[in-house]
Amino acid sequence: MFGGLTGLQDPKGTDWGERMLNTVASQTIRHLFTQSESVEVFVRCYPSSKLLQGSIDSFKMSGRGLVIKRDFAVEEMSFETDAVAIDFGSVLSGKLTLKQPTQAIAQVILSEVGINKAFKAELVTKRLLNLSLPTLTALSGGKPVSFPEIQVQLLPENRLRMSAKADLDNGELIPLNMVVTIAVERRRRISFKDPKIELEQVPEAQREISQTLSVALVEILDNMVDLDRFDLDGVKMRLNRLETEGQKLVFSGYAEIERVPRSS
Repeated sequence: MFGGLTGLQDPKGTDWGERMLNTVASQTIRHLFTQSESVEVFVRCYPSSKLLQGSIDSFKMSGRGLVIKRDFAVEEMSFETDAVAIDFGSVLSGKLTLKQPTQAIAQVILSEVGINKAFKAELVTKRLLNLSLPTLTALSGGKPVSFPEIQVQLLPENRLRMSAKADLDNGELIPLNMVVTIAVERRRRISFKDPKIELEQVPEAQREISQTLSVALVEILDNMVDLDRFDLDGVKMRLNRLETEGQKLVFSGYAEIERVPRSS
């Protein structure tokens, strides 16, 4: 078997061991996602004999149409490592196990459609419903306040236009409209800053409370979007920058890979 791994090549010159590792890695990573349109893995190992010692030169993954934890759609995700040490025995059994943690350059692209779907996910909605913060319950006569409807439009220069409704649990829905700037904070948190409240389309009788609730919603979101809550098992994402590009939100940074995750 080892002779085949180190010597057998297909007509294009791709080593059989690399192809086997690509297959195992692709199957392993595909299972991390609830859904995946495509997942491709490219492993470089030269000379191929290094694979027997569990040493590979680089590991690159690219995926499209991914869904994490059932509700969070990722249009594209890619990462690439430098040299990686793996357990070669695990590859022979159809698994992929790292001998030691590694880091990878990473990029994640979200679509505007995917972001709006994420605001309907249970992990997000449960942090926006039946809130009892003092600044909010003072407006609702002590009743909990909810933000059941949030729509996002991506704008240039890392800005979002947000439309929302606030439910004061009294049968009245308050419309909220604003433009906020988003940024990366501490490499793992998305901050919502500098809200520009838009009251033109809000009924005059609701404008004052709409202004107050809009500021409150921004504060809630500013403390909510922490990447550690969305990590895959064994993988932590760390961001260096984000950028809005048309109807896409592009994150670039790196992944700290402690182990190959088991499942999403």
